[in-house]
Amino acid sequence: MLRLVPLFALLLATAACDRAWNNPYGRDADGNVLHSSFSERPKYLDPARAYSSNEYALLGQVYEPPLQYAYLQRPYRLEPLTAVEMPRVTHLDGDGRVVASAAEAAFSTYELRIRPGILYQPHPAFARAPDGSYRYHRMSEVDVEGIYALTDFEHVGTRELTAADYAYQVKRLADPALHSPIAGMLSEHIQGFAEFRERLKKVRSEQGAQPKLRDFDMEGVEVLDRYRYRITVGSDYPQFIYWLAMPFFAPMPWETDAFYSQPGLARRNITLNWYPIGTGAYRLTENNPNMRMTLERNPNYHADYYPSRGEPGDAAAGLLADAGARLPFMDKVVFALEKENIPYWNKFLQGYYDASGVHSDSFDQAVNLGTGGEFELSDEMRARGIRLASAVQASVIYTGFNMFDPVVGGYSERAIKLRRALSIAVDMEEYISIFLNGRGIAAQGPIAPGVFGHHDGAINPYVYDVKDGRATRKPIEEARRLMREAGYVDGVESSTGKPLVLYFDTLGTGPDAKSFLNWMRKQFAKLDVQLVIRNTDYNRFQEKMLRGNAQIYRWGWNADYPDPENFLFLLYGPHAKVEHGGENASNYRNAEFDRLFERMKAMPNGARRLALIDRMVEIARRDAPWIWGVHPKSLSLHHAWVGNYKPNLMAHNTLKYRKLDPALRVRRVAEWNEPRLAPLAWLVVAFALAVLPAARIVRRRRRAAALPVRTAGEAQ
Repeated sequence: MLRLVPLFALLLATAACDRAWNNPYGRDADGNVLHSSFSERPKYLDPARAYSSNEYALLGQVYEPPLQYAYLQRPYRLEPLTAVEMPRVTHLDGDGRVVASAAEAAFSTYELRIRPGILYQPHPAFARAPDGSYRYHRMSEVDVEGIYALTDFEHVGTRELTAADYAYQVKRLADPALHSPIAGMLSEHIQGFAEFRERLKKVRSEQGAQPKLRDFDMEGVEVLDRYRYRITVGSDYPQFIYWLAMPFFAPMPWETDAFYSQPGLARRNITLNWYPIGTGAYRLTENNPNMRMTLERNPNYHADYYPSRGEPGDAAAGLLADAGARLPFMDKVVFALEKENIPYWNKFLQGYYDASGVHSDSFDQAVNLGTGGEFELSDEMRARGIRLASAVQASVIYTGFNMFDPVVGGYSERAIKLRRALSIAVDMEEYISIFLNGRGIAAQGPIAPGVFGHHDGAINPYVYDVKDGRATRKPIEEARRLMREAGYVDGVESSTGKPLVLYFDTLGTGPDAKSFLNWMRKQFAKLDVQLVIRNTDYNRFQEKMLRGNAQIYRWGWNADYPDPENFLFLLYGPHAKVEHGGENASNYRNAEFDRLFERMKAMPNGARRLALIDRMVEIARRDAPWIWGVHPKSLSLHHAWVGNYKPNLMAHNTLKYRKLDPALRVRRVAEWNEPRLAPLAWLVVAFALAVLPAARIVRRRRRAAALPVRTAGEAQ
């Protein structure tokens, strides 16, 4: 038994050195390193192809388009990133002459000037030999033997960012071989984009090889000098400026394609989709989709500073304490593979992840709903110093009516009153409480909060009343009155005597969907209306929507950019889904609404534009093509050692603003994960007591075997 004592002493000694035995981060445990996770490997890290949130979580830190969203300011506002100033916009007529306004123009040009001195991250694609040639641009299969990761290349280099790199990326967006998800949209707006695509197709077909994009010019993209370039778009798309803040329009050096297109590299996963190359605050140094993805500070990152302006309350919240400080603050960001919510949540509570969303499994443990409907941290979270951040998403989830349907569609007073009655009956406040744990606000129109044209506190007067200064859903008796005026008494159509049966098309499956559909039936039953659920798969649902065979449906929209046009176009007649295959899924058409939309979309934000928007929203509320639904709210938690944390639902490059207090994290992690040695000690004692009898038996046998055996002669 004495031999067990050194083992127990060793365990005690280890505890004295580091009480958090289960810390999974090794050397990074006390470093200036943010710990986060991913659940699925990003498919694309090429900015021409990527268009998913898990891809943008990485791309936003590596690539730099010319513009970005101001981190702290709301409503969301664009500002220069690599550009010296905001683009100079010039309006031209069909003959290329300058005109005074967009209303007179056929085209608009966006001229951008890039800051000199910005360098790319270190990369083998830029490495040069002593004679000035590129070291790794003409490798053979033999040359890449022994190369299995980007770090296996001995030499790296860099060069200055130029305007030509931005122009080169626009050409890549047009390359049919890359299948960019926005190529179709850009073909409609960038001058010469569609023609450029066709030229590349023809060259590839005739030559059987990948054309060098540098050898071809695109009419709508001009490089003016080393730091200036110009893009020409149709004047009917002023929202193009928002795309200049997305990774699609980040710069791409031609050396990237020359390097990654060499034989043998793709088989080793040495591609742009695994190793992006940019000028951003961080670079991807480790890409192991089965374990970890790591961003490290870009040693070549240009001068960039924390903002000095924000919203009222930001200063009091400590969000301006670092105003003017050089960015980024953190040395590294580690994303660990974590496929399940519960293990992630438990590790967050242990301090091993720095931030967390609030999932349904952990909602009651993390958050309480205050008497005013606001979210508050639970006592357990407060005791740990955890902080809560919330933001209403720039999105809307709605229930729509097919305006071609003979019962719920059309623009007669009867149809409008039926839709208004149903809008009152479907209690979105109850839906938010039951299915979203309160994480959302009932929509009063199509435009999400934080977007120009949304009015905080405004109500839809056809569905809500104002009582004691608060919006209150109209009583169900008001909905019943509207039903009677529409010719439906107690759910029966007066002219035919038949019960009113409506059809809800959906693609929901699973237990959560079943609960929601049962809830929807109950909402319609308030008006004695029978709701029949028509559940189907996504392809069939899409087909129904395209053909106009759905009657009532549920859909949603996440804004690509924070402009009211990106919401109001969902009700614009020429974008009707049945007739034009657009995003107007209700096939709503109102002549006045459409005229106002065409005027509004090209106007700058201001009083005149706001007046048009307000009128459009009023028209849509009156006609009720939607049950307006909900704007979801996101909740996030972060530990006390994470600073400068403010949700920005439009920006993708927010990690450079975050700040850590690693010393505080080390103390808290050690405190929350202090090893409990008493159970271990009792386990050792129990083990010793269990093996002691066996040990005695073994010892006796060994002694007996060791005794000398006497011969007969010795016995005498």
